[in-house]
Amino acid sequence: MTHSVIQRERRRHYWQARLWHLPVWFMAVLVLMPVSVIVLSWGDAQTDIWQHLIQTQLGRLLENTLILVVGVGLWTLLLGVSLAWLVAVCDFPGRRWLDWALMLPLAVPTYVVAFVFLAITDYAGPIQSLWRAWLGPDVAFLPVRGPLGVVFIMTCVLYPYVYMLARSAFIAQGRGLTDAARLLGEGPWGAFWRVALPMARPAIAVGISLALMETLADFGAVAVFNYDTFTTAIYKSWFGFFNLTAAAQLASLLLLFVALALFAEQKGRGRSRFHQTPRRETQRYPLKGVQAWLASGYCITVFVVAFAIPIGQLALWTWAEGAAALDSRYWSLIRHTFILGGVAALATTLLALLVAYGQRLLGKHQVSGAVRLASLGYALPGSVLAVGIMIGFAFIDREIINRVQALLGLETQQLLVGTLLALILAYAIRFFSVAFGPVQSSLERIRPSYQEAAHSLGANQWRVLLRVYLPLLTPGLLTAALLVLVDTMKEMPATLLLRPFGWDTLAVRIYELTGEGQWRRAALPALTLVILSIAPVMLMIRQSRLPARTATTLSSGSGPKP
Repeated sequence: MTHSVIQRERRRHYWQARLWHLPVWFMAVLVLMPVSVIVLSWGDAQTDIWQHLIQTQLGRLLENTLILVVGVGLWTLLLGVSLAWLVAVCDFPGRRWLDWALMLPLAVPTYVVAFVFLAITDYAGPIQSLWRAWLGPDVAFLPVRGPLGVVFIMTCVLYPYVYMLARSAFIAQGRGLTDAARLLGEGPWGAFWRVALPMARPAIAVGISLALMETLADFGAVAVFNYDTFTTAIYKSWFGFFNLTAAAQLASLLLLFVALALFAEQKGRGRSRFHQTPRRETQRYPLKGVQAWLASGYCITVFVVAFAIPIGQLALWTWAEGAAALDSRYWSLIRHTFILGGVAALATTLLALLVAYGQRLLGKHQVSGAVRLASLGYALPGSVLAVGIMIGFAFIDREIINRVQALLGLETQQLLVGTLLALILAYAIRFFSVAFGPVQSSLERIRPSYQEAAHSLGANQWRVLLRVYLPLLTPGLLTAALLVLVDTMKEMPATLLLRPFGWDTLAVRIYELTGEGQWRRAALPALTLVILSIAPVMLMIRQSRLPARTATTLSSGSGPKP
């Protein structure tokens, strides 16, 4: 082969590789679009609306949001770290099954736990009825509909984020360092506070940040409790005032809270990162007597309150409703839910595959910023995405598509607003990082020599992707698609705001029924969602148990992205 042919081949491969910038930057631009639209919305002043909000709601919105952030952050920290320490470091009756059972509350959407909790603790519910029977009608019950109840619900569902990551960090530490601290004169509490907790701080910071971002993004639970936050204010501005610009400006304030949560997570994590080390056997402290049973009772109580009671109550309501709940509306809800989830899972997984493969070809240092930007979609609440996409699509419809239709003599009509495309786009932006993680992890396990061998046989990059990488990536792609499918089915704010007319899903139906106080009728779709959510939670449980076999340690460097 002559020198000129070699140079031509090198140039061809170079430009082929450069083309893989397109999917990477396409995903980054998708994330930037709703954020930019929301920020630019401040160019249109909504003086009357903001005067009304400042006089009537803004102070309460800020106060309620701050209470949620502080309350959920504090209680998920205490609950998650204490449970993780007991399960990872101590040995007591029931520890083996509690190890994985304490993660199951992640399978239950917050709005499901919210309406179950409200139904059993409201004035006519069984708990208050027993309270009045035992203590008399004059003894006041706790204010379950206030901030105390909302923080309790959020903590029950979101503590597994902290528990899962803190548990992995404590298992990775083993007993060696804490035993060394105790030999140097520290007591059990001193060894925990001075050695174990500081080493687990980066993992705990990531868990708390995930819990706080879910708290800020939540719409269903706060709507059930009539607890006004920025997500409910966005919905009311959109559908109450019919003012999309004011909704966008409220969304920008919610984005500020999210940015602060991300900044706090980065500061809390510092310069730590995770990497794999050889297997280490974990020796736990055996608890005996009263200590052992107190530990078991504490963990079992959390599991029963956060998972067993809500699921048991849903099952009882579903049984009481019987076959009457299985009407044609129910089957259409399942069909719509699966269609939306399936299309979103396929589109998002395909985008994740293209971005991960492009990053592999180009090198991480060339596209690291774009990939990080594309992965930030998970930090954007569904309501923020919905507002940004709706305004962006309305502009494209009005300024581009309608003008083209007029030039062609066609009837002007909206082609993007109120369509499935807007909803699928919101799902793809929000859950891209959920799909990207498993795909990238699977891709990194494939040796580069496979690609080099295929190129030496004359295969181009697309053939390498389809013939070499795709078969090897099948398990990771299936995991990514499953995680996106279930996250999509549970997503309420984006679905509620962007769905086309007649495209109700299980999550939307739950919102409608709980808004009318029909707890029993909401039980069947809620139980269906929980059952569908068990699979990805079991996947996360399996992944979180890997550190027990290949321990994860902490060292200086850049940390993992949530």
